[in-house]
Amino acid sequence: QLQVVESGGGLVEPGGSLRLSCAASGFNLDDHAIGWYRQAPGKERETVSCISSNNMGARTTYAESVQGRFSISKDNAKNTVYLQMNSLKVEDTAIYYCTADTFDYFCYQYDTVNPTTWGQGTQVTVSS
Repeated sequence: QLQVVESGGGLVEPGGSLRLSCAASGFNLDDHAIGWYRQAPGKERETVSCISSNNMGARTTYAESVQGRFSISKDNAKNTVYLQMNSLKVEDTAIYYCTADTFDYFCYQYDTVNPTTWGQGTQVTVSS
């Protein structure tokens, strides 16, 4: 069974950092892209960052709102993708979801394509 499980969320002060993890099981990262989304209360879901499959070069993309502050990476041996979030802002507060998809160009269209596999989400709260 294909599954992704997020962890690492929590409460942090503005300017602080968190690292989210997305542990994949039932598949590997050679042929699956991993995308991070977030949704704040009363707001629409939005893209955050994406890393393509190893077969597609593990290329990364970022939403403009997090460019330069967030960094996505993967540990193939652990079958895990990380989202390092630095210089956090109050507006980064949301539930963060990890997703997976086999579409080769998923990361170029993940703002419109609905991923096939979703995690349960992890809460990130940025507050003083």
